[in-house]
Amino acid sequence: MRARTAIAAMTAAAILMPAAAANATGTAGAAAPPPDDQFQKVTLNDNPGEPMDLAVLPDSRVLHTTRPGEVWLHDPKSGLNTLAARLDVYQHDEEGLQSIALSPGFGTGSKKDDWVYLYYSPPLDTPVDDPATPDVNEGDAPFTGAPQDFAPFKGLIRLSRFRFTGSTLDLRSEQRILDVPVDRGICCHVGGDIVFDADGHLYLSTGDDTNPFFSDGYTPIDERADRNPAFDAQRSSGNTNDLRGKILRIAVRDDGSYTIPRGNLFKPGTAGTRPEIYAMGLRNPFRIELNRRTGDLYVADYSPDADEADPRRGPAGHGKWAVVRKPGNYGWPYCATARLPYVDYDFATGASGGSFSCAAPVNESPRNTGLRQLPPVVQPEVWYSYGPSQEFPQLGTGGIGPMAGPAYDFDPRATRGRAPVAWPKYYDGVPLFHEWTRDYVKAFHDDGRRIEDVLPSLVFDNPMDMEFGPDGALYVLEYGDGFFSENPDAQLARFDYIGYTGNHTPIPVASASVTAGHAPLTVAFTSAGTSDPDGDRLRYAWDFDADGRVDSRSPDASYTYQQNGLYNATLRVTDPDGMSAATSVRIVVGNAAPVVELVRPADGGQFSFGDVVEFEVRVTDDQAVDCANVTVDYILGHDDHGHPQTTARGCTGSIQTTEPSGHDPENDDLTGVFVATYTDPGGDGLPPLTGSDQAVLEPTS
Repeated sequence: MRARTAIAAMTAAAILMPAAAANATGTAGAAAPPPDDQFQKVTLNDNPGEPMDLAVLPDSRVLHTTRPGEVWLHDPKSGLNTLAARLDVYQHDEEGLQSIALSPGFGTGSKKDDWVYLYYSPPLDTPVDDPATPDVNEGDAPFTGAPQDFAPFKGLIRLSRFRFTGSTLDLRSEQRILDVPVDRGICCHVGGDIVFDADGHLYLSTGDDTNPFFSDGYTPIDERADRNPAFDAQRSSGNTNDLRGKILRIAVRDDGSYTIPRGNLFKPGTAGTRPEIYAMGLRNPFRIELNRRTGDLYVADYSPDADEADPRRGPAGHGKWAVVRKPGNYGWPYCATARLPYVDYDFATGASGGSFSCAAPVNESPRNTGLRQLPPVVQPEVWYSYGPSQEFPQLGTGGIGPMAGPAYDFDPRATRGRAPVAWPKYYDGVPLFHEWTRDYVKAFHDDGRRIEDVLPSLVFDNPMDMEFGPDGALYVLEYGDGFFSENPDAQLARFDYIGYTGNHTPIPVASASVTAGHAPLTVAFTSAGTSDPDGDRLRYAWDFDADGRVDSRSPDASYTYQQNGLYNATLRVTDPDGMSAATSVRIVVGNAAPVVELVRPADGGQFSFGDVVEFEVRVTDDQAVDCANVTVDYILGHDDHGHPQTTARGCTGSIQTTEPSGHDPENDDLTGVFVATYTDPGGDGLPPLTGSDQAVLEPTS
């Protein structure tokens, strides 16, 4: 019998915990979950870009999206991560490429079922910053003005589907399904998520598309006539005739058009309503999941940022998790929950009125195009604020970043075979909840009445999305600590249960003698540092040119690149039981990645909210640098997350910062984050390469 070596180590390839000899499967009624040492975390892609959403294919390959418009494909057989598509997307504030989902019949062999759904922001003709005018940002929508001033920033986020050709998306096959109108050039909450039920109905979550930073951390219902409409969430979430701040439910036809299933919130033909609406009154339902076995829809919704309740304005911020079994109104922007109403507030006079009625809310905004009288507010199953929760103390304290996770569907067939990784029966039917700001995952038993930790000793670093695969393992996309770029800790990972065999996955390490140069380029590769927790003898497989074929089976080898390009030289190691993991080294032949330096402002410097901050970006590249392609994002950092406020272009310029209403720079953990990015043109068979740099400024007041 092999010795089992207990370790707890993180590498670019895996985070492993000591294996236990017991084969704990348990049941949903067990007193305690299986111990953490019967699970392991394996990194699948540690260069995932700015990760947004994932979808696991029936063969356990994984697609994931990045906000700048990339779709990546991970192949578990080869360990390769390849680009499946690159979309041109609008990227001001939080817009870009959001969610991805597979057709319900994906992979059945029928060509019409090989559809991949994307929710993304097409560029359109929306204004962007002109580098020739460094003192003006044409990409920012005005805060005040007349309708004609706001009109150029009317945009949309599009739900489309594309055919999957085996390893790429055919962008020419696009079927446009649904457009959600939005107000561009101003922050925030434009995310969305896509799920399907057992009948094939598509559910799309949409954010309220409303700026929250001038409402003192409470409800943004600014009705002033000259104010940008994006400051009034009554026009979107509280509007029965608008698709924002909703869960939409449709049935997609073969040609990409759609019909309305029975059972939505409003019957088709009802004046002042959109029949697509299934649930309304949501602020930022960033992650939703559907339990196809029960039909339960799990919805997590973000809150505004007030730390404390104010009798003149309403409750503190509250995150929510709801089990949606029938259509309903979840209250925003009038109620945080059915028991926590906001106060009607006049932004012109600063006068507070009475509390809104959660039993019979009324939308009196001049921007409301729908019904005046709204459905009563539904109480969520779980709600919590920044401090300790009296009702749900297991949630702890910290930021508010609720994410609805999947419910595990245990399949005993997945536990068979040489090296099963399927989670145990203990979690069967139990929905998971992940907290983006608190870096944890919880199991919500009995609709959240019993809450317990899930793998608390393993790392979930800002978990962005998670999904159980056909192999029964949990796939997780981690954003990492940072702001709107590829963070050092970002990764696509898989969490395996190894209690069936006690066998760990090996830990691969790969390095190269050089990582850049011109063809022909000879590179010496080594696997020095690779190990196996169980002391197993390993098999090695190198794929130097990412063509899916093994180039060497030696622990160390060399390879000569004859053509220019970007290559992810991949090392895959496998133990005798078939457990394997891969890591890669990025080799650039013929094109060096640009080096970006944010000269001004300097990291660690100080500023005051409301200042005009001058910036200077220095780019060094082996190609001519075009300053028009340099972007500088200004992000309001709050705790360990951020909200992008504006995007400027050019190697020099200035950014007007704003004072975030409802935040106290002296007491709240606020920062000003500036991220400079440059992507070179590539060309001549070379892919474009990107470099970035950031500076975090501390507010003085």
